[in-house]
Amino acid sequence: MSTGEKVKEYRLKNAWSQEQLAELASLSVRTVQRIEKGHKPGLETLSALASVFNVNVSDLSGCIHHVNETLDTRINEARLRVGQETRFYRALIIALFVCSVLIAVNYLFSPNSYWSAVVTLVWGSLVAFRALRVFVLKDRIATWQQKRVQHLIRERNDLPAREQSQPEKHD
Repeated sequence: MSTGEKVKEYRLKNAWSQEQLAELASLSVRTVQRIEKGHKPGLETLSALASVFNVNVSDLSGCIHHVNETLDTRINEARLRVGQETRFYRALIIALFVCSVLIAVNYLFSPNSYWSAVVTLVWGSLVAFRALRVFVLKDRIATWQQKRVQHLIRERNDLPAREQSQPEKHD
């Protein structure tokens, strides 16, 4: 099955017109028409279509190349990143709303007490830490995780070699 046939199949499976697919993928209608007629799309176009269909680039292109796998990995990483940022902004909005309500309640019912300031400070610190983790330390955390996984894999691979080199002890 050609790339164009697969694109058409995914489009029809989602019950989208060519115009709708073009809009969702940020492509021109003419580009979608050409692909479905058999023209070979570029990697960026394939990437946009794969993202809209929520499939891997290699699923659309029909061939598994290192470039496609790398592109699929980058797409998945971007999706994860957007998910992290979305969760952060959601937490920020919730914190702002709840803290505002708490400050209003504190002001109305016990204006001489500042208990809402403590809650706001703690919650604000947690949101600030999350922002630091999502926006500033993101690359460092990913690098550390990758090194840690490699270390554990090496350690696991070295274990059988160490066991073979040690003589058996009998009690």
